[in-house]
Amino acid sequence: MEHWPRHVVRDHTPTPRRIVSSGTGRPVGVGDQVPRDLLPGRVALLLDADPTLTAAGVTDQLGVHRNTAQAALTALRAQRVADVMTQQGVSAAQAAAALGYPAALTRRASTRAETIVRGRQARPYLAGVARALHARGWTTTDTPPAVQHPAQEECFAALVLDGPQAPAPALVWSERHGWRTSTSRRHPLGRGAAWPPPDPSVRHLATGTTPPPDDLVKALETSC
Repeated sequence: MEHWPRHVVRDHTPTPRRIVSSGTGRPVGVGDQVPRDLLPGRVALLLDADPTLTAAGVTDQLGVHRNTAQAALTALRAQRVADVMTQQGVSAAQAAAALGYPAALTRRASTRAETIVRGRQARPYLAGVARALHARGWTTTDTPPAVQHPAQEECFAALVLDGPQAPAPALVWSERHGWRTSTSRRHPLGRGAAWPPPDPSVRHLATGTTPPPDDLVKALETSC
């Protein structure tokens, strides 16, 4: 039997073994095999060919993690369902059925599609608010804010107040709560888009979820 010097044994680091899963799909311990920016297009092609596509099917064919596949598939179905809802004036369930999506596979996508549609309907209002804030000199542009969906069932938007005399770093809108100020221009929504209680640094503005833009401006002026 061969004996190795103690310092050689102590300093030796075994080479980790690569664990490979059985079957198709992504091997265990290996990253996604499709770049994130290319994934939606690849999934779209698969969904075009098979409306009953599942996350497992995406994983098998593209070699991505199951959670990654599910997120991409849900987002794509939601956008397509929302488009049909907008174009044809039908419900999410009717739009999903028209697209050939099984009801059992589209519950989350249908919920998100309804949120997307409400966000689209809110765009004219948010554009009016952006114009009012710009006219007051609190923003350097009147570009409307993008509607965001950090939570599947709620729409949010954030307006950065970058004018020299702006009374707050940013404003946040929630379709459920209305308007509030934010202490951060970089991350105005905050972690998880949680709606904080009012305090000296966070002010809840006006009343209702969609106050007229001029009322919002006045509320912000009087709360400074």
